Amino acid sequence: MSGKSVHDTPAIQSLDRGLAILEAVAASARPVPLRQLTDLMGIDRSSVFRLANTLRQRRFLAHPKDSKDYILGPTAWRLSRRYGRTVLGTFFHHYLQDLTQTLGETSHFAIREGLEVFFIDHQIPAGQVVSVAGQTGEYAPLHCTAHGKALLADSDAAALADLLGREPLQVYTRRTVKSVTRLARVCAQVRADGFAVDDGEYIEEVRCIAAPIRDPHGEVVASVGISSPVRRLQIRDISRAATEVKKTAEAINASLVG
Repeated sequence: MSGKSVHDTPAIQSLDRGLAILEAVAASARPVPLRQLTDLMGIDRSSVFRLANTLRQRRFLAHPKDSKDYILGPTAWRLSRRYGRTVLGTFFHHYLQDLTQTLGETSHFAIREGLEVFFIDHQIPAGQVVSVAGQTGEYAPLHCTAHGKALLADSDAAALADLLGREPLQVYTRRTVKSVTRLARVCAQVRADGFAVDDGEYIEEVRCIAAPIRDPHGEVVASVGISSPVRRLQIRDISRAATEVKKTAEAINASLVG
């Protein structure tokens, strides 16, 4: 082929600038204001706004609740689901902030990787003398954690046996679910209730609640939930906490539609 190679072809300036904006928002742990993007790009504010707004209209960017700053949007989330996981926490983080503020407990966002839960992001409450540590970047078992059971919510006994085998499941505490048959019943209850509970099944003194996050096709793709010291999250408090966790999951589900 004659002529210049593709590497010598001049870049399309507007596309280049739009991608620079997307990269800047993806790299930030917090929502990015238009002013910061304007400073970064070194061009006039109105041009930056038009570029960012185009990305927002295509849902690569979004506004967090009650703010005009920018975070990654659901289109970026969908791409990340296919090609990576690093932007997931950025997209969902403001939901964790709201959930932690409402319940005063550590919140987590997780996905399933093979036979384990993988924690993508967390938010720790301010002002609590004792709280559950954040687990971002860590793994946990599927069968005895709230997040794991939320991620397995749609699995029946056959699917669980294919995934986990038919041998007794590893025991961590006296409350740990020990069999696939029992876990299948638990998953059925999670489907009915819309949330899962870990009542000291993985760590004796920690009680957790999680709800499944579903993509626009209804498939469970992630989970959101809270972890609390057992002494603070009493049995009588589970219903209220579960309602808030489910509301958060539903808000995330709604944001992914379209």
